[in-house]
Amino acid sequence: MGRILAIDYGKRRTGLAVTDQLRITANPLLTIDTPLLIKWLEEYVSKEQVDTIVVGYPRQMNGSDSETVPAIRAMEQQLRARLPQIPVVEYDERFTSVLAHQAMIAGGMKRKDRQNKANVDKLAACIILEGYLEGANRQ
Repeated sequence: MGRILAIDYGKRRTGLAVTDQLRITANPLLTIDTPLLIKWLEEYVSKEQVDTIVVGYPRQMNGSDSETVPAIRAMEQQLRARLPQIPVVEYDERFTSVLAHQAMIAGGMKRKDRQNKANVDKLAACIILEGYLEGANRQ
Protein backbone atom coordinates (compact mmCIF):
# COMPACT_ATOMS: atom_id res chain seq x y z
CA MET A 1 0.00 0.00 0.00
CA GLY A 2 1.37 3.38 -0.99
CA ARG A 3 1.25 6.78 0.59
CA ILE A 4 -1.26 9.54 -0.03
CA LEU A 5 0.25 12.94 -0.74
CA ALA A 6 -1.60 16.25 -0.25
CA ILE A 7 -0.97 19.58 -1.93
CA ASP A 8 -1.90 23.02 -0.62
CA TYR A 9 -1.23 24.93 -3.84
CA GLY A 10 -0.21 28.56 -3.82
CA LYS A 11 0.94 30.87 -6.58
CA ARG A 12 4.36 31.31 -4.95
CA ARG A 13 4.68 28.46 -2.44
CA THR A 14 3.04 25.07 -2.14
CA GLY A 15 2.69 23.07 1.05
CA LEU A 16 2.97 19.29 0.96
CA ALA A 17 1.96 16.59 3.41
CA VAL A 18 2.11 12.81 3.21
CA THR A 19 0.74 9.79 5.04
CA ASP A 20 2.75 7.00 6.52
CA GLN A 21 2.74 3.79 4.47
CA LEU A 22 -0.24 2.40 6.40
CA ARG A 23 -2.19 5.63 5.76
CA ILE A 24 -2.87 6.14 9.45
CA THR A 25 -1.23 9.50 10.06
CA ALA A 26 -0.78 12.65 8.02
CA ASN A 27 2.53 14.46 8.39
CA PRO A 28 3.66 17.85 7.11
CA LEU A 29 6.36 17.25 4.53
CA LEU A 30 7.71 20.55 3.23
CA THR A 31 6.94 23.79 1.48
CA ILE A 32 8.34 24.22 -2.01
CA ASP A 33 8.50 27.08 -4.48
CA THR A 34 5.55 26.44 -6.79
CA PRO A 35 7.55 26.58 -10.07
CA LEU A 36 9.57 23.58 -8.80
CA LEU A 37 6.52 21.53 -7.74
CA ILE A 38 5.96 19.18 -10.70
CA LYS A 39 9.63 18.27 -11.02
CA TRP A 40 9.89 17.66 -7.27
CA LEU A 41 6.78 15.46 -7.32
CA GLU A 42 8.16 13.41 -10.21
CA GLU A 43 11.35 12.78 -8.24
CA TYR A 44 9.45 12.00 -5.04
CA VAL A 45 7.16 9.40 -6.62
CA SER A 46 10.15 7.75 -8.28
CA LYS A 47 11.50 7.06 -4.76
CA GLU A 48 8.29 6.61 -2.73
CA GLN A 49 5.16 4.69 -3.61
CA VAL A 50 2.34 7.21 -3.84
CA ASP A 51 -1.12 5.86 -4.64
CA THR A 52 -3.13 9.10 -4.59
CA ILE A 53 -2.48 12.83 -4.76
CA VAL A 54 -5.02 15.02 -2.98
CA VAL A 55 -5.17 18.63 -4.14
CA GLY A 56 -6.71 21.25 -1.90
CA TYR A 57 -9.49 22.89 -3.87
CA PRO A 58 -10.25 26.42 -2.64
CA ARG A 59 -13.83 27.59 -2.59
CA GLN A 60 -15.41 30.81 -1.41
CA MET A 61 -17.95 30.83 1.41
CA ASN A 62 -20.76 30.83 -1.17
CA GLY A 63 -19.35 27.68 -2.81
CA SER A 64 -17.90 29.40 -5.87
CA ASP A 65 -14.32 28.81 -6.98
CA SER A 66 -11.57 31.05 -5.64
CA GLU A 67 -9.22 33.04 -7.86
CA THR A 68 -6.53 30.34 -7.56
CA VAL A 69 -8.62 27.65 -9.25
CA PRO A 70 -7.40 28.26 -12.86
CA ALA A 71 -3.78 27.81 -11.72
CA ILE A 72 -4.73 24.69 -9.75
CA ARG A 73 -6.51 23.24 -12.79
CA ALA A 74 -3.40 23.82 -14.92
CA MET A 75 -1.21 22.15 -12.28
CA GLU A 76 -3.61 19.18 -12.09
CA GLN A 77 -3.44 18.77 -15.87
CA GLN A 78 0.36 18.69 -15.68
CA LEU A 79 0.21 16.12 -12.87
CA ARG A 80 -2.17 13.88 -14.80
CA ALA A 81 0.00 14.12 -17.92
CA ARG A 82 3.33 13.49 -16.17
CA LEU A 83 2.14 11.03 -13.52
CA PRO A 84 -0.77 9.24 -15.23
CA GLN A 85 -0.49 6.21 -12.95
CA ILE A 86 -1.47 8.24 -9.87
CA PRO A 87 -5.07 9.40 -9.36
CA VAL A 88 -5.44 13.10 -8.55
CA VAL A 89 -8.43 14.01 -6.42
CA GLU A 90 -9.71 17.35 -5.16
CA TYR A 91 -10.60 18.11 -1.55
CA ASP A 92 -12.41 21.22 -0.29
CA GLU A 93 -9.80 23.24 1.55
CA ARG A 94 -11.92 26.01 3.04
CA PHE A 95 -10.53 27.22 6.37
CA THR A 96 -7.34 25.14 6.25
CA SER A 97 -5.08 28.18 6.69
CA VAL A 98 -7.18 29.38 9.63
CA LEU A 99 -7.07 25.90 11.16
CA ALA A 100 -3.30 25.77 10.61
CA HIS A 101 -2.83 29.05 12.49
CA GLN A 102 -5.03 27.80 15.33
CA ALA A 103 -3.09 24.54 15.52
CA MET A 104 0.21 26.39 15.69
CA ILE A 105 -1.06 28.58 18.53
CA ALA A 106 -2.49 25.58 20.39
CA GLY A 107 0.81 23.76 19.91
CA GLY A 108 2.74 26.60 21.50
CA MET A 109 4.59 27.66 18.37
CA LYS A 110 6.41 30.96 18.76
CA ARG A 111 4.95 34.00 17.01
CA LYS A 112 7.97 34.32 14.70
CA ASP A 113 7.52 30.71 13.53
CA ARG A 114 3.76 31.23 13.06
CA GLN A 115 4.50 34.19 10.79
CA ASN A 116 6.61 31.99 8.54
CA LYS A 117 4.14 31.28 5.73
CA ALA A 118 6.03 28.10 4.77
CA ASN A 119 5.01 26.61 8.14
CA VAL A 120 1.39 27.55 7.51
CA ASP A 121 1.44 26.05 3.99
CA LYS A 122 2.75 22.62 4.96
CA LEU A 123 0.47 22.46 7.99
CA ALA A 124 -2.50 23.42 5.79
CA ALA A 125 -1.56 20.53 3.46
CA CYS A 126 -1.53 18.25 6.50
CA ILE A 127 -5.03 19.44 7.49
CA ILE A 128 -6.25 18.78 3.93
CA LEU A 129 -4.81 15.27 4.13
CA GLU A 130 -6.30 14.60 7.58
CA GLY A 131 -9.72 15.68 6.32
CA TYR A 132 -9.40 13.47 3.26
CA LEU A 133 -8.37 10.48 5.40
CA GLU A 134 -11.23 11.07 7.82
CA GLY A 135 -13.71 11.16 4.94
CA ALA A 136 -12.23 8.02 3.39
CA ASN A 137 -12.49 6.15 6.70
CA ARG A 138 -16.21 6.98 6.97
CA GLN A 139 -17.02 5.29 3.66
